[in-house]
Amino acid sequence: MINRRRQAALALTALLATAAACTNHERQERAAPSGRPAPSAAAAGAFTLVASGDVMPQKSAVDHANFDAGGSGYDFRPMFSGVEPVVSRADLALCHLATVTGADGAPGGLTSPAQLLQGLAAAGYDGCSTASDRSLDDGAAGIRRTLDAMDGAGLRHAGTARTETEAGTLTLLKAGGARVAQLSYTYDVNGNELPPGQPWAVGLLDENRILADARAARRAGADVVVVSVHWGTEGQDAPDEQQLTLARRLTASQTGGRPDIDLILGTHAHIPQAYEKVNGTWVAYSLGDQLAGELNNSQGRQDPRGNESTIARFTFAPPTRPGGRWEVTRAEFIPQLYDLDAGRVVDLNAAIGKGADYTAARDAIRDVVLSRGAAKDGLVMGE
Repeated sequence: MINRRRQAALALTALLATAAACTNHERQERAAPSGRPAPSAAAAGAFTLVASGDVMPQKSAVDHANFDAGGSGYDFRPMFSGVEPVVSRADLALCHLATVTGADGAPGGLTSPAQLLQGLAAAGYDGCSTASDRSLDDGAAGIRRTLDAMDGAGLRHAGTARTETEAGTLTLLKAGGARVAQLSYTYDVNGNELPPGQPWAVGLLDENRILADARAARRAGADVVVVSVHWGTEGQDAPDEQQLTLARRLTASQTGGRPDIDLILGTHAHIPQAYEKVNGTWVAYSLGDQLAGELNNSQGRQDPRGNESTIARFTFAPPTRPGGRWEVTRAEFIPQLYDLDAGRVVDLNAAIGKGADYTAARDAIRDVVLSRGAAKDGLVMGE
């Protein structure tokens, strides 16, 4: 259960987080290329949030980034250029960094080049969840190096921390007329031990802690609470019992008649899973891997699903009554694929009919995303 020190820290840092979020958003607007549409400005404070899945480049993807940099260093910006129009037009864009960066920005074994973060920022992402089973692949040093690099790239982060104070600092972002809290947790850290004296270094998946954090975020001023969870069974396109049970419990929790959590975003399964409206709240059980590379399944065979994923896009509108929740007025998913040959993340709807035939991949993603009946609750495939 959340301790008093963490509750106090969340409350005391809310205003500071809000100011940082505004500064970051202004930075992105100033840096936007000429001609880029301004963030959506729908009716009176409404906003659009997009979120994508695991970013964890394998050697083949890192090699492409080296090629794009002319053989000197790494350039991931071209890799995300195909989804930049979708990401940059949102009022708030969230990714999931499922890796840590290497020393001096270079990859090494289980780490990724720090230039990956520049590619995400250039695509228009505002921040990433960072709690994953790989958060401790390089111990506390890996967390520190990664968060330092994210700060340098202008990306907000939630899920891992360099200090106890940072662990208790609410990640609060501005979108439209709302303050959006991002919380991040992982089911495991691959059997690694938490750093000595640093039990706060990684957000571990626990129902009571999540709900306590969500309520603390609401008290600290969050209008919308987004929970990113690294969970599920790898390679399984149906959510497992843990996912289903935890989703029901988290979405059922209310304070004063208002849900404690407004959106759940799942990662880790490495393939897309269904979206579902549970107790009136949208849950994406697995967004899939936005950027991976050549991956083998448990039988040692390459599994093309490991490079299929979705971008979730939800439009939120302000409460219709005092004390009410911000409601999702439009729910969409956009199918995407990391093309191993091209070394590019592809927006499948935008790419179909313009070269390679991605129809089969697009349809497979659509079928699994809608497999738990989300269409009846209004989920549609976006353009």
